[in-house]
Amino acid sequence: MSATVEITNDIALIRMDDGKANAINFDMLAALNSALDTAEANAKAIVLTGRDGRFSGGFDLNAFASLGADGVYKLLDAGAELLLRLYGGVLPVVAACNGHAIAMGVFILHACDTRIGTAGDYKIGANEAITGMNLPIFAMELARDRLNPSHLTRAMIQGLIYNPEGAVKAGYLDMLAEAGTVEAKAITVASQLAQLPAPAYAWNKTAIRKPTLDRIRASLGAHHKL
Repeated sequence: MSATVEITNDIALIRMDDGKANAINFDMLAALNSALDTAEANAKAIVLTGRDGRFSGGFDLNAFASLGADGVYKLLDAGAELLLRLYGGVLPVVAACNGHAIAMGVFILHACDTRIGTAGDYKIGANEAITGMNLPIFAMELARDRLNPSHLTRAMIQGLIYNPEGAVKAGYLDMLAEAGTVEAKAITVASQLAQLPAPAYAWNKTAIRKPTLDRIRASLGAHHKL
C-alpha cells in the first residue's frame, strides 16, 4: 500500500510512502481514502505524514502524461475530493511535514488543520507557475484561505519555493519541529485537539470553511484547462 494507517490512543497516524516521491495518483488516493475510512471510524484525531525527506511531490506527472485529457481531469477531481475530505472532515487533522512538499503536496498541507514542518533543507511550495500549469480552483481557494495574504502573489502567481522557515511565514506551515521530532510533535498536538468537544469542533470547522468548501465543490466536474 502507498499509504497506511495505525491507530494508537485514539490517534490515527496515516503515512504516505510509495518509496519515491509520494506522488498523488489513483493508487495513492485509494490508499489514503481507505486509511481515512479507518481513521474516521476508530479515531478522534488524525496525523498525516510522509516518509523522511518527502511529504509529497504532488500529482504524478507520469500519470498525467499517460491518462489523456479526460483521465487527467478525473485525477484532478479525485485529488480535490481528498482535499475536501481533509479540509471539511469532522476530525482534527495534523500534518507532520517531514520533507519536501511541492504542488499538490502543499495543497494537502492547506487542507490539514495544523501543519507542523521539520527543520532542514527542504523545499515547500506551489511550482505550477514554474512548470507552466494553470492553477485548479481547489488550489486557489485553499491558498486564499490558508496563506498569509502578503505571500499570495509570490507563492501562487510567481511560484516562489520556500524553505521551512519561510513556509511558516508564508502560511504553508504553522510551526517547525527539530529534525526527527516532527511526527512525535504532531501526535502530541493531535492528542490535545482530540480532547476538545468533538461536536463543536466539527460544526465550527465546517461552518467557517463552508464558503471555500462550496466553491471547490462547485468546480468539480468542470473541465478547466491545465
